[in-house]
Amino acid sequence: MAESGNAGRRQLLPWLLLAGALALAAWAWWPAAKRDVLATTLTAFEKQNRLTVFSAELSPVVAADEAELFGMLKTRQVAVIPARVDYTLDLAAMTRDRMSWNEATKRLDVRLPPLTLSRANLDEGRAQYLREGVWISRTTQDKLTRENTEAAERQAIVQAANPVLMGLARAAAKDAVRQNLAIPLQVAGFGEVTVAVRFDGEAAP
Repeated sequence: MAESGNAGRRQLLPWLLLAGALALAAWAWWPAAKRDVLATTLTAFEKQNRLTVFSAELSPVVAADEAELFGMLKTRQVAVIPARVDYTLDLAAMTRDRMSWNEATKRLDVRLPPLTLSRANLDEGRAQYLREGVWISRTTQDKLTRENTEAAERQAIVQAANPVLMGLARAAAKDAVRQNLAIPLQVAGFGEVTVAVRFDGEAAP
């Protein structure tokens, strides 16, 4: 999971660069920005269409069987295929009704849409195979490999959707949004702003 954490942190770089650009822009139109904190926030979201906030490195273990000659010749292939699944936020779905601003407390509440899981990216170059059978034809081997690949893709998505990994991905998403909205808002003249982030269905923090 160390690689997953590094991948998640690397995704913050585009946001940090974006925050710097927004800070310079906000300095130029500070009076207008100060009147509408939500407009400033939406500007930050509009610069990113879809944001990858976390990546999980997985190793699905799958098996496929084949029987030939009326079931007399049986073969089996077990495979371990490394896979990566990305967790992304659809920032195009962020609208004003997903945010609220409290001027008295300087608090911005942001409600995020659910995370989306990418298709599993299999690294078949690092796959490991164990084959059992008296004799395995090239055609049978290709068939078993194809079935294992399809099974690994499905299993990787199931593994990526487990509560532990989803919790890590949501936490990474909240941190990315929280850290990278506060900077342009502060430079735009709103001072020390508290950004509270939650997902659909979660209680407000």
